[in-house]
Amino acid sequence: MNCTRCKTKAVLKLPRHNAAFCKDCFNSFVHDQVYKAIRSQEMFGKNDRILVAVSGGKDSLALWDILLKLGYKTDALYVNLGIGGYSESSQEKVVHFSKTVAAGYGAVLHIHTVEREGGAGIRELAMMVHRPTCSTCGTIKRYQFNRIAVEQGYDVMATGHNLDDEAARLLGNVLHWQNEYLEKQGPSLPASVDGFAKKVKPLYRLAERELAAYCVLNGIDYVVEECPMAQGARTLLYKEVLNRLETESPGTKQMFYWGFLEKSRTTEMPTNIMEKDRSTLHPCSLCGQPTTAETCSYCKLMARANTSTAG
Repeated sequence: MNCTRCKTKAVLKLPRHNAAFCKDCFNSFVHDQVYKAIRSQEMFGKNDRILVAVSGGKDSLALWDILLKLGYKTDALYVNLGIGGYSESSQEKVVHFSKTVAAGYGAVLHIHTVEREGGAGIRELAMMVHRPTCSTCGTIKRYQFNRIAVEQGYDVMATGHNLDDEAARLLGNVLHWQNEYLEKQGPSLPASVDGFAKKVKPLYRLAERELAAYCVLNGIDYVVEECPMAQGARTLLYKEVLNRLETESPGTKQMFYWGFLEKSRTTEMPTNIMEKDRSTLHPCSLCGQPTTAETCSYCKLMARANTSTAG
């Protein structure tokens, strides 16, 4: 099997593109896909300060690596969720990458520890407030990512969601006709009101398998295990269904998600999002971050956790 571009020996075959690549050409392909995503969705420019949310997994570390190599000013934020050995291992991978790769570009790693602010890890907090662990985790991560991006003066916050993630999320939203979530399904969401950072997903053109290959070929050490809290998550089922379809018909995920984005372009969705947010959001009475209620979800969660502890 030879490389589609340079005709030397290929190391990876990509059925959805009907192509095969050697290491160098594959790296060029990955970088090109991310650059196309950035340009086509008007995510950010070379003068913008970018904050990548890193977890220690392949996608977020690959994203940090790619953006640095493309010449973007990119720092990172790691939120330690306090999930025992899993969080410890994840932080080790992030710190290692920061010291061995990112530091050479002058990039900075921010670390936020949930236990220091909340007094307990995610599992314990979820039990205190009687909410599912994944729901509690999502509330905390979204809050801290946005808060730190805004407070530290970053122009954009980037996450490592890939094509598989976005296609699975889209499938779930379509099956349940979650119109509000469908409106915000795109890979670039504007900073609609003061206190919100612009949020982007530069990896939406790349599949999970491609990003794993990128990490292996470039020596990026990452946490292979899935989060132990994610077992039984509905998203994993949607991914299994889409993987089966992809095996039978390569390019299915791409056609599904990219087709949705193409259709969405004609509805001026970002404008609708900004108008809706500006009419419904206002500062939280406790922390000042945007919310539709008097008190934001994070402040409510922490108040319930504190009440549970006091009781």
